[in-house]
Amino acid sequence: MKIIFMGTPDFSVPALDALHQIHEIVAVYCQPPRPAGRGKADRPSPVQARAQALGLPVLHPVSLRSETGAKAFADHGADVAVVVAYGLILPKAVLDAPRLGCLNIHASLLPRWRGAAPIHRAIMAGDVETGVCIMQMESGLDTGPVLLRESLVIAPEETTAVLHDRLSALGARLIITALTRLPDLMPEPQSAEGVTYAAKIDKAEARVDFTRPAAFVDRLIRGLSPFPGAWIEVGGERVKLLRSRLASGHGLPGQALNGFVLACGEGAVEVIEAQREGKRPMPAAEVLRGLVLPDRL
Repeated sequence: MKIIFMGTPDFSVPALDALHQIHEIVAVYCQPPRPAGRGKADRPSPVQARAQALGLPVLHPVSLRSETGAKAFADHGADVAVVVAYGLILPKAVLDAPRLGCLNIHASLLPRWRGAAPIHRAIMAGDVETGVCIMQMESGLDTGPVLLRESLVIAPEETTAVLHDRLSALGARLIITALTRLPDLMPEPQSAEGVTYAAKIDKAEARVDFTRPAAFVDRLIRGLSPFPGAWIEVGGERVKLLRSRLASGHGLPGQALNGFVLACGEGAVEVIEAQREGKRPMPAAEVLRGLVLPDRL
């Protein structure tokens, strides 16, 4: 098939690689380079960098809503567009341009967790499973019928970083299967029941509130790892908590019980990995060699 690929972050790259091995990628659309690093120089997105390494043509329009943009999209003559974490809403003229429409790789079991941050939200909510859906795109936000879905179990101590990579690999495999079986797949309308929305992560959510139950705090730490990172303040320094697990113990909320075991409103959480400002992520024991926790956070 002739495919337009539309994606931007690391999550999208395995799907691009998988499709490139089998099909003809006629164009890659991604978000424009953004300022990054200490020098704030423009840095291409992971998809742009990978597409250029593969010798594929890359476009990064700011919008696709103009007639010119829609016509340029249609002029590629693609059979299908594959969209995965692209970052722009596609207008109807673009959705209708490819012969077989636009297919989206979405990292949740729709209709649960429509929207921007389904991986984070699944862990933060304590979901025991998630998965990937291959969806026919329509004008609504992740409302289209599902062609193919596959679930996987979320491990008790899994972080967003680990689950992200597992779902990314699953999405790459599933889109190949979907394109191979496309003539025989029956679109399944999403249920009107069980709809939830995965709102974009707000950095204001990231400060740990130890008055909440340990289960909530543990899910927050794992769900926001590695970005933006749940955090505490120790002696005026912001310390990110990156990995955790439930622990035994009781005390006042925020009280350091033993090592990096911290009391919560109910129960306690053990921090396994953390990151001090300007330093690399480190095991909790290594962090504590140079950081003295107060009696209570």
